[in-house]
Amino acid sequence: MKNKLAVAGVFVLILIILAVTFAPLLTDQNPMKSNLLLVERPPSNEHILGTDSSGRDIYARLLYGGRISLVVGFSAMLFTLVIGVTLGSIAGYYGGKVDAIIMRAADMMLVLPFLVIALTVVAILERVTIGLFISIIALTSWPNLTRIIRGTYLSLREQEFVLGAKAIGASDFRIIFKHFIPNAIGPIVVNASLMMATYIIVESALSFIGFGIPQPTPTWGNMISEAQSLRILRNSPAAWIPPGLAILLTVLCINFIGDGLRDALDPKSNKR
Repeated sequence: MKNKLAVAGVFVLILIILAVTFAPLLTDQNPMKSNLLLVERPPSNEHILGTDSSGRDIYARLLYGGRISLVVGFSAMLFTLVIGVTLGSIAGYYGGKVDAIIMRAADMMLVLPFLVIALTVVAILERVTIGLFISIIALTSWPNLTRIIRGTYLSLREQEFVLGAKAIGASDFRIIFKHFIPNAIGPIVVNASLMMATYIIVESALSFIGFGIPQPTPTWGNMISEAQSLRILRNSPAAWIPPGLAILLTVLCINFIGDGLRDALDPKSNKR
């Protein structure tokens, strides 16, 4: 609560989540319905932010597109968290050959750029679904979190409370989930918040260059992509400024929250 930016980030992020969640109550327009008679119309009472180059309501696409962008960011973060924490826990707790195998696999994934893998998969497949897009992000992003969890566990493995738990016969499963994960919750939570912000940017960037969620499904990234012609940039600022601001505000809020959580969960923090 002492971190004012984190508190403001929570407040604004909640407003964004509520807006995209209750989008049907805020607009009665269909975000994917085209009307060639209403192409690039200026803002009006019927279309608050006007229409895009296909005659679709920009305000409706902004709200419904926020759903997709936030779902992609949160789901990819959750999927990456499951993979990274599981593999990091196994590598850090058991060590030896298991650790070596997992770390070499992580090194191989880190050598391969995410963008190259994502573009290759998207180019091979005819159509990218939201679930597939989330899976591509998570399956190529787990190594960094795995290395962080492994390093944390290696420092905890020889602590007295862990040796005591082993001495009284506690199972490996109990030691990992009752002793290791609670002591590593700080790095996990902070990295989870930062990953979500990163994945929202990744989705927007790939959608912007045409390799993300395909049209007519609205996302903030493909809204900006559709408005990148010079004519639209000059004549229809409502087509690209709102989604750009939405990405900026959402990512800033998540990063501010991550900074606040880092201060709150770090036992060595001077602020705490």
